[in-house]
Amino acid sequence: MRAYRMTSWGDEPRVVEVPIPEPGPGQVLIRVAGCGLCHSDFTMRRMPEPAGRALGWAMPYTMGHETAGWIASPAHGFTIGDPVALVSPNSCGRCDFCRKARDNCCPAGVLGRGYGRDGGLAEYVLVDDPRALLPLGDLDPRTAGPLTDAGATAYHAVRRALPRLLSGGAAAVIGTGGLGSFALQFLLLAESVSVVAVDTNPQALNRATDLGVHERLSSIDKLAQRSQDVVLDFVGTDETIAAGVAAVRPGGSYGLIGAAGGRLNKPWFHALPRDGEIFTFQGGTIADARDVIALAAQGRIRNDVTIFPLTQIEEAYTLLASAALPTRAIIDPTTTQPPT
Repeated sequence: MRAYRMTSWGDEPRVVEVPIPEPGPGQVLIRVAGCGLCHSDFTMRRMPEPAGRALGWAMPYTMGHETAGWIASPAHGFTIGDPVALVSPNSCGRCDFCRKARDNCCPAGVLGRGYGRDGGLAEYVLVDDPRALLPLGDLDPRTAGPLTDAGATAYHAVRRALPRLLSGGAAAVIGTGGLGSFALQFLLLAESVSVVAVDTNPQALNRATDLGVHERLSSIDKLAQRSQDVVLDFVGTDETIAAGVAAVRPGGSYGLIGAAGGRLNKPWFHALPRDGEIFTFQGGTIADARDVIALAAQGRIRNDVTIFPLTQIEEAYTLLASAALPTRAIIDPTTTQPPT
């Protein structure tokens, strides 16, 4: 089968031919219908060997962590051909975090499907934990992959901040691309909340308007002059962090989800919201992914995608890096058709 693989530390990934994996005891083979591309893929591609080995990553491995497809081997509770989405991060299912449905905090999560172990940018992928199989019902598995990562991560951020966002409150989302556009939709589901989209990309702001936001800002400086109950930052530069924290009113919440590596270099009494909170996290939980899939199945959120064949994966990554795509990019390994 064809797979988009990291073959050695420091080298660029490429499409190679590898054997179709054989499921062992307790494993399930999935025929991949679609796998989403993510900005975090660029970080994974550049992972230096010492840091990767410290995380338990091993070469070679197939990339892709937003995966959905069809059951292709016997699995308890499923029929061959059933559509499923896959949870990407590892979690042990036994630690205190996992038992309390906080599996995104499980220490095993530094390794996952598509980062350090084989992911979904291939024709088939193995699953060795039944908790990772999420039934899709009538949802199209070609397009469902982003719901498990971009969708679940944004959902986790909104769910975490909602207690600070009372009816009639105001929320701002910094960076309204792949994850941010999901966050906008989840916030718009809340009752009587004013939602502001902040982005320098006119295309992203136009999409935010199409989603129904109440206001849009094209400059981060304009946000710093505002007063918001909740600010969710899907960028994470020095500038967005400083402006986002400054915009949070007393008792409010700032969530840092973006991974641009920024810092807040101010004394706490000059910068932090009084009686407020600042939080950050890595990815959503299995429960978050299930909730997002349910919302998509009910037609309450949109999951806009552009589908590329595996032969055009480099073109898709180039468009993603340049912010030229208004949607999530999906790789469909079953097709040779041009992007749709």
